[in-house]
Amino acid sequence: MLHKPFAVAALLAASCGAQAAGDADLAAIRAQIDEMKKTYEQRIAALEQRLAQAEADARARPAPVAPAVAPGGAPVAANPPTAAGGALAAASAFNPEVSLILQGQYAQMKNVPDRTITGFWPADGHADHGKGISTRGFSLNHTELIFSAGIDPYWRGQAVLAVQDEAVDVEEAWFQSLAIGHGVGLKGGRYRSGIGYLNEQHPHQWDFANAPLMYNALFGEEASYRQDGLQLKWLAPTPIFLEFGSEIGRGANFPGTDSNKNGAGAWALYAHLGDDLGVSNSWRAGVSYLKTTSGDREADFLDVNGLAAQGLFTGDTDTWLADFVWKWAPNGNPKYQNFKFQSEYFVRKDKGELTCTDEAGVGNACATPVTGDYDTRQRGWYAQGVFQFTPNWRAGLRYDQLDSGRQNLGVNAANLVVEDYRPKRATAMVDYSWSEFSRMRLQYAQDKSMAGITDNQWIVQYIMSLGAHGAHKF
Repeated sequence: MLHKPFAVAALLAASCGAQAAGDADLAAIRAQIDEMKKTYEQRIAALEQRLAQAEADARARPAPVAPAVAPGGAPVAANPPTAAGGALAAASAFNPEVSLILQGQYAQMKNVPDRTITGFWPADGHADHGKGISTRGFSLNHTELIFSAGIDPYWRGQAVLAVQDEAVDVEEAWFQSLAIGHGVGLKGGRYRSGIGYLNEQHPHQWDFANAPLMYNALFGEEASYRQDGLQLKWLAPTPIFLEFGSEIGRGANFPGTDSNKNGAGAWALYAHLGDDLGVSNSWRAGVSYLKTTSGDREADFLDVNGLAAQGLFTGDTDTWLADFVWKWAPNGNPKYQNFKFQSEYFVRKDKGELTCTDEAGVGNACATPVTGDYDTRQRGWYAQGVFQFTPNWRAGLRYDQLDSGRQNLGVNAANLVVEDYRPKRATAMVDYSWSEFSRMRLQYAQDKSMAGITDNQWIVQYIMSLGAHGAHKF
């Protein structure tokens, strides 16, 4: 690739200069390199794609052949390329990066038939019945097959297929611009939203075996908000990292519902700010807002007599998120030691109408459907720290806490019971990585996310990466 010799030469020059330079010079050099990476990342990617396209075109063209001379001096025409040769050249032009993430585990926890988070609307409408987060013993957990490649000098595409047991899900399938310029990036298709910090990360990138309670409460078992739509980002030409983003999409995923209508069912706005503090420290902070619309979003309740009842919510959900990440590595080199602290906070508000029904026909308080106002305001947060104390070993701690907050059921307060509760969980983990492609993790958590239950959970997890795998984001 064209930029590699330039990058090697720049690094060698910086290394030679650093031998005679002080800490201030080293910091200045690193700052300049970091700014170059931020400013020219899209330009370099565009040049790579143009180079790949040019190479593909060159392979597709027949090699020039010097004309043979017949007796008498008349030139003889060269044979045209065969169809087989042309097809081979065309096939070689498509060479996607393919990777496979193997992620399985052994989990030991209490057998809770209807596992959910007390005081929070279950994402799929019902409590988890022995699947996903409730699976005990050995399980495949989460496997990802990833295809990515440059489409042409202007676009790049990626598809991520997630496999859990017998189910295959199109987790992501998007195209992304490479050459708009001026710090502007466009993405379309199905993608993980840019809200928050953890949301864009796939499970194998997490520092713990499971997601924070906050993400399960916000988006369900998958712990990520995915969008079918368009995303527009702008990286400002400033000395520090400053990024703005906006999204518009279908809004079919929780906390929204699939209304099958023209237009959009959800939109999001966010901003991220970051910088280096000296040579060894860097940070990033962000604020995000997500608005979704629901039509008959379903959930299970108990009525005032303890009988099963169903609730249907129609209205809007506003979610605000704030995130902060701080990283430390001696002299900016994370290979031998590093530390990462991250924390996120959310506030979510539902406003609309709630209809109480007796879907199962058990004779509950809503045998005749009752519709009234519904207004809630809930919040939660988590904080975690992970310390890599040798090149192979890491250890981390995380604490989660939610607050079911204010839940105004209107006239249905006389029919339904909603618990006021503060779910919490404390987690410790240690993992060992043979390389950047193989990791084994041991994790313990004391989970109090369900009222009246203390669940001491042990998880042994493996994460193995096969094939091409790009660098993770900050």
